[in-house]
Amino acid sequence: MAVALLGGRRFPALLLLRAAAGPCRHGPAGAAMQQGAAMQQGAAPEGGSGWLGALRFDNLALRSLPVDASEAGGPRAVPGACFSRVRPSPLQNPRLVAMSLPALALLGLEEPAGDREAAEAEAALYFSGNRLLAGSEPAAHCYCGHQFGSFAGQLGDGAAMYLGEVLGPRGERWEIQLKGAGLTPFSRQADGRKVLRSSIREFLCSEAMFHLGIPTTRAGTCVTSDSKVIRDIFYDGNPKNERCTVVLRIASTFIRFGSFEIFKPPDEYTGRKGPSVNRNDIRIQMLDYVISTFYPEIQAAYPDNSIQRNAAFFKEITKRTARLVAEWQCVGFCHGVLNTDNMSIVGLTIDYGPFGFMDRYDPEHICNGSDNTGRYAYNKQPEICKWNLGKLAEALVPELPLEISELILEEEYDAEFEKHYLQKMRKKLGLIQLELEEDSKLVSELLETMHLTGGDFTNIFYLLSSFSVVDSDPSKLEDFLKELTSQCASVDELKVAFRPQMDPRQLSMMLMLAQSNPQLFALIGTKANINKELERIEQFSKLQQLTEDDLLSRNKRHWEEWLEKYRDRLQKEIESVSDADAWNTHRVKVMNSNNPKYILRNYIAQNAIEAAENGDFSEVRNVLKLLENPFQEGEDFREVKEDAEEEGATAAAAACAQETRSRLPYSSKPPLWASELCVT
Repeated sequence: MAVALLGGRRFPALLLLRAAAGPCRHGPAGAAMQQGAAMQQGAAPEGGSGWLGALRFDNLALRSLPVDASEAGGPRAVPGACFSRVRPSPLQNPRLVAMSLPALALLGLEEPAGDREAAEAEAALYFSGNRLLAGSEPAAHCYCGHQFGSFAGQLGDGAAMYLGEVLGPRGERWEIQLKGAGLTPFSRQADGRKVLRSSIREFLCSEAMFHLGIPTTRAGTCVTSDSKVIRDIFYDGNPKNERCTVVLRIASTFIRFGSFEIFKPPDEYTGRKGPSVNRNDIRIQMLDYVISTFYPEIQAAYPDNSIQRNAAFFKEITKRTARLVAEWQCVGFCHGVLNTDNMSIVGLTIDYGPFGFMDRYDPEHICNGSDNTGRYAYNKQPEICKWNLGKLAEALVPELPLEISELILEEEYDAEFEKHYLQKMRKKLGLIQLELEEDSKLVSELLETMHLTGGDFTNIFYLLSSFSVVDSDPSKLEDFLKELTSQCASVDELKVAFRPQMDPRQLSMMLMLAQSNPQLFALIGTKANINKELERIEQFSKLQQLTEDDLLSRNKRHWEEWLEKYRDRLQKEIESVSDADAWNTHRVKVMNSNNPKYILRNYIAQNAIEAAENGDFSEVRNVLKLLENPFQEGEDFREVKEDAEEEGATAAAAACAQETRSRLPYSSKPPLWASELCVT
């Protein structure tokens, strides 16, 4: 991981940590800790006879795809196989951080009816990997990938382990994984472990995305332990011990675009190749398995023509991917690492690493601090996903000729993305009656106004449902403008956003090099980065002379101009209906079900991480509960804190909860300190 430098300061490479609030202990977690230790000593029989005893496994993937015959340990090449059998490495004293009951319900697990602490301890024991469930068959999946545009060769599940496939209560099939369970043949130079901070982020975001209505893998549990791994967060020679943590991930499948790249011959740029070159027989097996299992309607439509079947499959995954990234754009979600190995073969959001929800709207927002060129910036996500589909198309040859797949990609992707994006944006703006050509321009002008004013992406959209098109009272418009401008960046926030990032001497050297030796400059820097830094310096200089009153006046003028256009468009809606009041009620309802009040902002995740690192898991659980209802109005902290206290939190944990209450509401735009957070 790269060192993140902002404004000359050094920050942690995964997620910047503010000073912790002090030690806190969560009572039920401590009890579960003791229970878990007792169960490890043999109190529970092998296989899960308690709460988890109802899980029914049927591991179709391992029966359908080749499994590595070698039992050699340690990182190695895995040719001729899609899976390698593995064993989770035990953890010391596993204990539950949180569990998502809606996600676990997919597996047929209902809320524990009896002793909740015993159920939590059982979950910690089995979902840490310390004990295996009856019917599970741990394995690691082999795949390759293009990372930041370059083929990286064999990658695979370096920290995740397939446990098996659980049959849900309605007969559906769910693959379950443990992420962070130890070494696999694909761990390379890593240790197969994940730590508490990254695991909490993945756990919370998986569930947040589902409740936002966005296709995603799910997270059932997050289990931490007393086992430690060393992470040199700052890369400064001062390593830190961090707790090993495991997330239970759930999806129909974790097969990805990169799964089909294991057959790739030596890459012309990197020289790397897949481990199963010339094994077209396995490619055929994988296509048969994926299509028959996850696209059964396509298999049924083309039982005797594999080319037509494969073309229909590619068309469907193209359209699913286009719709998926359109959903991301409409909530301001940035994935951060859109490599081909992080693209789901069934169109899910997968592999939550350095993701981020955009706060201040910036089309060039980069959530991953190590994405130095901005390859995976917010506005680049649609074209990158299309590029990745192109790599999938190459990986399907000869079973799907490239001339067929490339035509499908060109005909379907952009059209599907634009159609779905505009449909979603119309709902977010309450344009529910008419579909006009001018709507696309209205959306673009809204985003431009957000950009000019530094508007908070989520909160601006959320406020728009309270804009009155019927009432022309000037005082109400003034009140609405006051609310809108309160969600725009302050002068101080803009100064942080546009703070120069390069040493002036370094910039001067790069500019001279660009003039004197363009070829060398092209090797060590990019013109786009230099131009962006020059723009940043210019903006920062202007901000030194800008007052808050001047900024407010300017922002109000921008919003007045856009609101006039928005009012005109809404008036056309009114003119097309017979009952304006009924239309307005429906408009507000549609907007409030498409514009979330709560998202997983980095600062919210960070507060939960800091509390958990001090032994208090209540904030993780509170945030999880909140994110299960992202569109719902509620009294931010009181609503979610009462249950935690009812569960019997200790006095120390209650003190931590009191401190959390004193922070900003969950729906607030980020505090200034949040701008220092950097994920990589």
